Amino acid sequence: MGVEPVGIFTIALGMYCLALGQDATIKAFVALTLLGAAAAFVLGSSSVQPAHLFLLFVALSMFRGRRQTAPLFDGLHFGRPGFWLACLVLYGGLSAYFLPRLFADATTIIPLGIADQPLTSGVVSLGPVSSNLTQTVYLVADLVCFLLVTAVGSTAQGFRAIVVGLIVYAALNVVFAFLDVVTGAIGAQDMLQFIRNAQYTFHDNDKVNGMKRIVGSWPEASAFAGTTLGAFGFTATLWLCQRHSRWTGPLAVISLALIVLSTSSAGLVAAPVCLAIFYITAVLRSGVGSGTGNSSFVTVFAPLVVLLTGLIVLLQEDIFNTVHNYVDLLVLSKSTSNSAIARGSWNSYGLQNFLDTYGLGVGLGTARTSSFPVAVLSNVGVPGAVFFLLFVLTALGPGRAPSRSFVADVHLAARNGCLCLLAGSLVVGPTVDLGLLFFILAGLAASRPDVIAEATAPFIPLRRQSELPVLGGSS
Repeated sequence: MGVEPVGIFTIALGMYCLALGQDATIKAFVALTLLGAAAAFVLGSSSVQPAHLFLLFVALSMFRGRRQTAPLFDGLHFGRPGFWLACLVLYGGLSAYFLPRLFADATTIIPLGIADQPLTSGVVSLGPVSSNLTQTVYLVADLVCFLLVTAVGSTAQGFRAIVVGLIVYAALNVVFAFLDVVTGAIGAQDMLQFIRNAQYTFHDNDKVNGMKRIVGSWPEASAFAGTTLGAFGFTATLWLCQRHSRWTGPLAVISLALIVLSTSSAGLVAAPVCLAIFYITAVLRSGVGSGTGNSSFVTVFAPLVVLLTGLIVLLQEDIFNTVHNYVDLLVLSKSTSNSAIARGSWNSYGLQNFLDTYGLGVGLGTARTSSFPVAVLSNVGVPGAVFFLLFVLTALGPGRAPSRSFVADVHLAARNGCLCLLAGSLVVGPTVDLGLLFFILAGLAASRPDVIAEATAPFIPLRRQSELPVLGGSS
């Protein structure tokens, strides 16, 4: 086992945040999930990311306050989102060990990890692979992350800290993207190697028609675009709800621009879906009441802006050719590229794996695919798909918070962030693990803070008015 400088920094940050308290710890944890290309520890061919290591410090800060341990275990009660996610983790762990052995040689897989048998044209007969263990560990970490976030979010202060952490995440994501572009332009890519030390295959220097692919703090452009979709969904919805508008509005616009400019096909395909979610949310929230100004503005002017932009692109030949060539290169002609053909074959093998194992799957972490639904069906089959759907329905369902209150608005933003992440994973989703950001957003959407009504200033000042709890602002 090798300890990396990033690991030493993570441990030092964890100790410091423990001294500051739970709010600082959860904010730091959310921000650290951004370091998707970094390794705190290197274990052979596997890497332990800083955020996964930092989960230990979040748990320690949780158990220091005895009152908050009750929501942590309440989340595992039957019918709760944590229960269904735990069922998925349990079935996934059992399937990772038993199914590759039970159905050995019954089908041919594209192995996700290192297989015991030699590869033949990239495929191998079904059997155990090294990623059975690592993917199980990642899924367990997702469950722990979800439970910890819902527990922290059970208090008004913790709920707000998670929101701030996600806004910081979006801001740092933009910062790393600009650093990636600048260092690539001046030939100083090595400046970011300290956060690109994981045991992955990196594509941080790739270009498309002379244009650098933006990877930020991630191994490749598709991973950067996929996670930025979640940041866009969250910040854009908060801006619609007029929450922290000075930050969320610019971050949403810049995040969307980075998704389009990242040269990621997955990001370019998923972006219209996310914009549709954004517009539908605006229509549903528009009106004449307080906090509806941004939503009404988008509802009225967004179609006009789209129409005007479309006319400009169609009437200006140079602009039309530039846009058409860019979309054609990344989307329209992508189906004939070697990468698309390879990814298509992964999905074909994945669906065949599902059929050959009678709907049970080949085991968590066994097969590689290029679409999240196919990954679920091929790896954990119908039982895993049912557990995941029940988790999503219960975690992202409507809450008890008063309509258009701060809590309800944050729940809506977290829900939209999850939907945007899912939109990206439909295009490029090699594994069942959706990443920590998805489960942070899902945990925030499922959390029920003990103070769910916003305090409003009374018309006549009362005594001890300053003690009223304030959950959010619309600045």
